[in-house]
Amino acid sequence: MENSPLFWAGFVVFVLAMLLLDLLVLNRKAHVVRMREALGWSAFWIALSLSFNYLVYRTMGHQAGLEFLTGYLIEKSLSVDNLFVFLLIFSYFKVPPQYQHKILFWGIIGALVLRAAFILAGAALLAKFHFLLYLLGAFLVYTGVKMAISANDPEIDPESNPIVKFLGRHLPITNRIDGPEFFLRRNGVLFATPLFVVLVMVETTDVVFAADSIPAILAVSRDTFIVFTSNVFALLGLRAMYFALAGLMRLFHYLHYGLSLILVFIGGKLLLSEYVHIPMGVALGTVGVILFGSVLLSILFPKTEKLLQ
Repeated sequence: MENSPLFWAGFVVFVLAMLLLDLLVLNRKAHVVRMREALGWSAFWIALSLSFNYLVYRTMGHQAGLEFLTGYLIEKSLSVDNLFVFLLIFSYFKVPPQYQHKILFWGIIGALVLRAAFILAGAALLAKFHFLLYLLGAFLVYTGVKMAISANDPEIDPESNPIVKFLGRHLPITNRIDGPEFFLRRNGVLFATPLFVVLVMVETTDVVFAADSIPAILAVSRDTFIVFTSNVFALLGLRAMYFALAGLMRLFHYLHYGLSLILVFIGGKLLLSEYVHIPMGVALGTVGVILFGSVLLSILFPKTEKLLQ
């Protein structure tokens, strides 16, 4: 396998084919995603990701394989915080469970496009301006510390979202959810539905999270193919993971601190890269131990408050 335009095109075609299979065949009709279905799809996407990881290892080498796995693990773990915010958004707007899959599907397509642009721009800047590596490292350390000291439960206030404000001023919006459509035409006038507002909230939220996850993965690897594919595989399994973990996310209350520690570790690794060499295998093991430890602590010392319904 070569990191060539032809292979890039083949990978994009593969991703589009999987998305079309999901949209047009497997989830053509709106339905409530049950735990068994969500767990099955989660297992499928994880197995597919690890299979691709093995392909990278066999064709691009040991280092590339470790970089992909580390990037995938970081993106997957940071996605848990993202999923928790999605859960709050859906609860705030009272989105019926049978429509949540559609919002997440189109939200992930938008996220794939935006993150591809972020990755290509970030990799190009890092290749041209070496000093940006230190700024990137400092940013990750700052983000990790800020994440650790901030509240675990972010507030959802659509009225303060500038894009939602813009939509409210320039687009007529219906006052209730009535079916799975993003737009409705009534008396010749095109209305946006609350589901479209929720989609906008999901997309803008992902942009904020991408500001953390993309720098973290670029700190692990500067190979745009590795960074992009590890991001894509993490995103493709995001919907299934949401429905599998929707009722359990509040249990992992120490994961928030584990993620902040990972960002500080990756940022520190980048800042000290000229003086201390940390092998990628050690970095991967450190990320894995932090994640396992934070999940284990969450299970051993659960919160006493009630779970979000």
